[in-house]
Amino acid sequence: MVFGQVVIGPPGSGKTTYCNGMSQFLSLLGRKVAVVNLDPANDALPYECAINIEDLIKLSDVMAEHSLGPNGGLVYCMDYLEKNIDWLEEKLKPLIEDHYLLFDFPGQVELFFLHSNARSVINKLIKKLNLRLTAVHLIDAHLCCEPGKYVSALLLSLSTMIHFELPHINVLSKIDLIENYGNLAFNLEFYTDVQDLSYLQHHLEQDPRSAKYRKLTKELCDVIDDFGLVNFSTLDIQQKCRRST
Repeated sequence: MVFGQVVIGPPGSGKTTYCNGMSQFLSLLGRKVAVVNLDPANDALPYECAINIEDLIKLSDVMAEHSLGPNGGLVYCMDYLEKNIDWLEEKLKPLIEDHYLLFDFPGQVELFFLHSNARSVINKLIKKLNLRLTAVHLIDAHLCCEPGKYVSALLLSLSTMIHFELPHINVLSKIDLIENYGNLAFNLEFYTDVQDLSYLQHHLEQDPRSAKYRKLTKELCDVIDDFGLVNFSTLDIQQKCRRST
């Protein structure tokens, strides 16, 4: 039985930095760790990569050959990976005996709540290799500073949880930088625990751009409240972890 994490989240949320920090942390604990880069657009990896999707397919080649933009190219790459899942399985087999796995996925959010290819890749690996995986969904903490963006982040998190059907942890990344973006309307616990969103609607209505969408915003907040699934942990990747002696 092998354990690991599926690291996902919007572009710029810190997925690659997280994988780098987590791999260092696990190594310090004495665990063998393998990072699997499944982002064909990530060509500047700070970590030692055990498996790299660019050995199978490159986004730049797909865009040039098929006249696709970056979004269409990423969907194509995930489709290609799903059809060639045997390649990834063979690469993983030498690692699954004694390694903890970190899957670094692309940041295109449509892959995780709209298209089925990324989910299919993970489900096939789980079934064929008997993996035990948890989704770690990173959201940039600065989104809490703007009510509209925070509600969007909640909807994205909820949609991803429902779509992926994995044990799921939502994480507010870059929490050490949140003060740089202004004051929060409420204390941090309001945003991590996703407390009564009716309080947030008042602040949304103060923005002229949001006021005309008052009814839509209320309905969206009600959906989030009714599911009651979303909450967040916080993460400062720079914070050193102290080991007991």
